[in-house]
Amino acid sequence: MLDYTEPLAAASTRRLRLAQGLVLLFHVTGFVGLAFSKDSSFYLRFTPLTLGLTALLLLWMQPERDASFWGFCVTVVLLGFGAEFVGVNTGKVFGHYTYGDTLGFKLFDQQPFRGVPPMIGLNWLVLTYLCGMLVRYLPLGELARTLLAAALMVGFDACLEPVAGQYDFWHWTAGVIPFQNFRDWFIFACILQMLFNRTTFAKHNPLVPLVYLTQLLFFFLLGALN
Repeated sequence: MLDYTEPLAAASTRRLRLAQGLVLLFHVTGFVGLAFSKDSSFYLRFTPLTLGLTALLLLWMQPERDASFWGFCVTVVLLGFGAEFVGVNTGKVFGHYTYGDTLGFKLFDQQPFRGVPPMIGLNWLVLTYLCGMLVRYLPLGELARTLLAAALMVGFDACLEPVAGQYDFWHWTAGVIPFQNFRDWFIFACILQMLFNRTTFAKHNPLVPLVYLTQLLFFFLLGALN
């Protein structure tokens, strides 16, 4: 009887190495371009593409993609977009801010509304997925997982916020990042992590640690250089 275990394991390892290499390529190229180029606009136009390709690589490495998984993805994207739409149009969620052009085209971008890029919904999904997966490495209960994963999401936002305005992701009224932003981020992140923990899809993805660390360092180092 033939044993296919070893070839399958080797193929899985090759696929992971390819995905890791592409993640590093996207982010190192973008970092060098934004940090050292005289014209950062050329690199910023690829931001939606980088986010989309990163999400596809995470999807590629997700071991099972059943109805529970797809339901989770659609729900988080819609909730994330909805929260941002309420935020930019009322200031009652996250604070008073508007979106720039870096994240691509905006939906409902006409009076009396302020538009929101659909990619921000995908960004909420990727970050929720990354942080939810990361805390699975620790022997914690559901409440502890929820709180820790939400804290990781807020920590990521804290690294992103100092450069968000400079690179036209979004802009705060008077250029001041309010405490409300981080408070509401944590509350909303807890809700999304509760959803993550309650869904039943396979929660293991070997690409997750590299993606989270790479993105975190990407924004932290950009902030340190500016």
